[in-house]
Amino acid sequence: MSKASDLVKRLLLGRALRSAQQHEQLLPKRIALPVFASDALSSVAYAPQEILITLGIAGLAAYQYTPWVAAAVVVILLTVVASYRQNVRAYQSGGGDFEVATENLGGNWGVVVASALLVDYVLTVAVSISSAADNLGAFVGFVGEHKVASAIAMVVILTVLNLRGLKEAGTAFAIPTYLFMFGIFSMLVWGFTRMAFGAELKAETAGLEVHGEEMGVGGIALAFLMMRAFASGCAALTGVEAISNGVPAFKKPKGQNAATTLLMLGVIAMTMFGGVTALAYITDAKFGDPAHGSTLIDPKTGQDVSEQDPVVAQVAHTVFSNFTPMFGFVTLMTALILVLAANTAYNGFPVLGSVLAQNRYLPRQLHTRGDRLAFSNGIIILAAAAGALIYAYGADVSKLIQLYIVGVFVSFTVSQTGMVRHWNRLLKTENDPARRREMHRARAINAFGLFMTGTVLIVVLVTKFTHGAYIVCIAMPILYLLMKGIRRHYDRVAEELVPSGEDVALPARNHGIVLVSKIHKPTLRALAYARATRPSTLEAVTVAVDAEESQRLQHEWDALDVPVALKILDSPYREITRPVLDYVKGVRRKSPRDVVTVFIPEYVVGHWWEHLLHNQSALRLKGRLLFQPGVMVTSVAWQLQSSDRLKGRVEPLGPGASRRPPRLTLEDEEARAGGGIVSERD
Repeated sequence: MSKASDLVKRLLLGRALRSAQQHEQLLPKRIALPVFASDALSSVAYAPQEILITLGIAGLAAYQYTPWVAAAVVVILLTVVASYRQNVRAYQSGGGDFEVATENLGGNWGVVVASALLVDYVLTVAVSISSAADNLGAFVGFVGEHKVASAIAMVVILTVLNLRGLKEAGTAFAIPTYLFMFGIFSMLVWGFTRMAFGAELKAETAGLEVHGEEMGVGGIALAFLMMRAFASGCAALTGVEAISNGVPAFKKPKGQNAATTLLMLGVIAMTMFGGVTALAYITDAKFGDPAHGSTLIDPKTGQDVSEQDPVVAQVAHTVFSNFTPMFGFVTLMTALILVLAANTAYNGFPVLGSVLAQNRYLPRQLHTRGDRLAFSNGIIILAAAAGALIYAYGADVSKLIQLYIVGVFVSFTVSQTGMVRHWNRLLKTENDPARRREMHRARAINAFGLFMTGTVLIVVLVTKFTHGAYIVCIAMPILYLLMKGIRRHYDRVAEELVPSGEDVALPARNHGIVLVSKIHKPTLRALAYARATRPSTLEAVTVAVDAEESQRLQHEWDALDVPVALKILDSPYREITRPVLDYVKGVRRKSPRDVVTVFIPEYVVGHWWEHLLHNQSALRLKGRLLFQPGVMVTSVAWQLQSSDRLKGRVEPLGPGASRRPPRLTLEDEEARAGGGIVSERD
């Protein structure tokens, strides 16, 4: 890595941290809450709005069901939070739903959960950033005109912040998240206070009519529409699972701190979502989206006026009609929280990827920590996948939202099933009455969570499948098969590499071959080094591409009286690689128990462009020889003068370059052994 690129890296990411400093990156609850909760809290910006859009398909009359739909979402939210408080206390390694499913239901179910979560984390970033671009575009014209480029730029900024380390990212996001919470709670308190003192608050859209594609529906059709609205409102639940995957990032006691953070998240998210929905309903705020079958009509002119401010902005404008600066503050913080919501995925995806890599379901590089002790490779993969989705869908939230929350409810349902089985297993061996009462209570909570999340999963699949969720239902099996294939490969390699008795036997003889193109210093050094290794036999080999040059080389060889025989291989088609390979194979056939060591002189250069001018034949030969059994390839380096500029310089490690994860402490080793999902060979 050149000094210039290293300087840029240090400016962006900061100085590298030692493994011993990993404890400094752990999060207290006051920082963990905004780091892991921003996704769930940001749903206030679109979950109530999605409910109104869907109910609007049946016209204004269907708006009367808004409180019931919102109440159902709140019940599910509290159920999931209560259930996951049991999860984080029981499983603290960071595997989250994957660990719960693997431990209690088997490896296949663990991979199902992992594939669902990985897809949902990518969609979390894509949806949140695209929604943020929409909101910012309403205030900044440039962002609205270049929405895709702006969204990708936001992804890049988030990626850099997270590559700097978890604690720095958490500190950067804590202040805006708390400001958003302050803005929403101020809006709720001020709005209900004004109404308590007799103020009549009506949104700007209160006088508009809602027209839908299915106006006047009833019976089963209306029930299906309400279920669809409920499924859209359940977007408020995404992000809850991130805490279970991020338990290792908490300070000790990790499980208790994570459970407390989950409780705070549940109470805050429930209050904000319920409060905003209630104010939207009371102030008669309306929202339509012609692309989804609902429009707003001005009764005076009969014109379509669906392009209204988001529901949160409408409520804020109504509540703070007597204090405009606070309206601007709420809308600005709402736009900002949508950007920060993606950070939940940036903390969940890399940790889950690391656990999967430990268990050989993903490449081992995802278990490697970068300069700032973050899982850099996982962060970069998440950013690349989300950026690709944003580009492919044109940062269109209405399209991306249809793919959302399917994966997370798959993981919710499977995880709760695993937790019920977890408590059943422990109850068989537990004799302490107090502990048994606690386990019975925890099992009841998880069983209720299983029933509720399973019901929601069915509703989501039924109502969203034809609107785009089928893509997720295709992506998850593909990812599942990919991870199973990676695991089979690692298992096959591990089995192949198990030592056997004959592996330690010495070869009968070692035949040395030095490849020669001309007589110069690199060739003479390679010959000297080969002789120093004392092989059983040693010869120099060259390929006769040009007869005159080969004859000239033979004369120079004889004149120098080199103490190694020179063998010239014929090449009628002017090839170099094939004659050498055929000759080496011939030596091996004569003595199958022997090994052949091929010495190849190579130049060491100081500039990247010099690699294009040297070593090409050597690289091709090396690439082919490495596949030959019983053949060892040795590169004999010759440093050109241009390489002097790199001598004596401390070479910085690139992201994940040959960097091992920090060695676990005895306490971590015991916890890991108790988890039962990580192979001891890893």
